[in-house]
Amino acid sequence: MVSQALKGIPATAFFEIADLTGYKREQLALVFDTSVKTFQRYEREEKNLSPQDSEKALKIFVLFSKGAEVFGSVNHFRRWMDKPAYGLGGQTPFDLLHTSGGIDLIMDELIRIEYGDLA
Repeated sequence: MVSQALKGIPATAFFEIADLTGYKREQLALVFDTSVKTFQRYEREEKNLSPQDSEKALKIFVLFSKGAEVFGSVNHFRRWMDKPAYGLGGQTPFDLLHTSGGIDLIMDELIRIEYGDLA
């Protein structure tokens, strides 16, 4: 994943994340601190995302794959992502997507849920 992120992944990954997660493009653009229009321009120009945005996109792909596995579907996982989570100190998981560390915290919580460690 690190080598892919360093090279940069195609900007189309942003739109694939929107399709996978079911979130609106505008919501996800805020996670990347970039406008939807900028992603559209990158797509037209066939640009790659920056290493930081590539890493974030790849981690979100992995996170949602794991979330669908643990919760049974992407829709069930997304509902969990949109509510305050006890194991995350009452924070809404979606709000943690803004940083790589936040994504890691969500993944850690998913693993705890998967193994039944909800306390």
